Amino acid sequence: MHLLIESIGFGVASGSVLAMGSVGFTLQFGISNVLNLTYGGLMTLGAFLGLPLLGMGLNIWVTMALCGLMIGVVSVVFNRTLVSPLVRRGMQPFGLVVVTVSAGIVLEYVIVAVTGTSTQSYGNLSGATLHFLGFTLTSAQVVIILVTVGLMAGLHLLLTRTQLGRAMRATSSNRTLARSCGIATSRISDIAWFLSGTLCGMAGIGLAITLESFDFTLGSVFLVPMIAAAVLGGVGQPYGAMVGGLVVGIASQVSAAYWDPSYESVVAFAILVIMLLVRPRGLFGRNSSANKLVA
Repeated sequence: MHLLIESIGFGVASGSVLAMGSVGFTLQFGISNVLNLTYGGLMTLGAFLGLPLLGMGLNIWVTMALCGLMIGVVSVVFNRTLVSPLVRRGMQPFGLVVVTVSAGIVLEYVIVAVTGTSTQSYGNLSGATLHFLGFTLTSAQVVIILVTVGLMAGLHLLLTRTQLGRAMRATSSNRTLARSCGIATSRISDIAWFLSGTLCGMAGIGLAITLESFDFTLGSVFLVPMIAAAVLGGVGQPYGAMVGGLVVGIASQVSAAYWDPSYESVVAFAILVIMLLVRPRGLFGRNSSANKLVA
């Protein structure tokens, strides 16, 4: 029983990072309807950008915020210079998937060209070990959980209590109608890509903190669990992605505790396949149009 409780605690910690990343992934999809598989490469870039900032003596949490903002800007530039022009030219969704996969591979090997293939580490940033209610977590894990909760609460307030949030939901529901109502849908798209990139960069830092070491494959390895979390909740459903991230994180850690830890990623694949077979629109999907931001 103690092992189960501990593994659930670790699952909440890792699920928080997955939730942060999967919410960013699904938020952008909900607005643009583009399956951006460059997301993993951008997450890796965020983790590597943190290295020189930490080398300058910046606090890790300041580094997380700055890297998030930088990846947010990179995400907007990527959309403006590559994705949006292809969409305007009428490229089909499958073609866009191929483009984003290719861009992600190129980005990974640009990182390799600059940093090499050796593994990198942020050092020991775990902090003190905390014990409560049977859970054993490091102070860094607790902070990541709290940061994720704060970000998700902020996103909820943005989507439900602000004019921008209403404009984002309207654009997600019907871009043409939203544009005819005077909503600047291109600006809304930029904001969605920026928020998505910001969460992506912060998730990259979060992963780098929780891992002893990482390399240029960091984002691509964790892209499948994030997609599994997004699909579980319903692609385009931010709240579903929050729940999906926690479910995938907990399921992976519990299976690792009672099974071979090297097969931890298999759980994410299994959840993804089962959900696609049983309920393709996800737990929180309301209809066949999965790319709808909901309040």
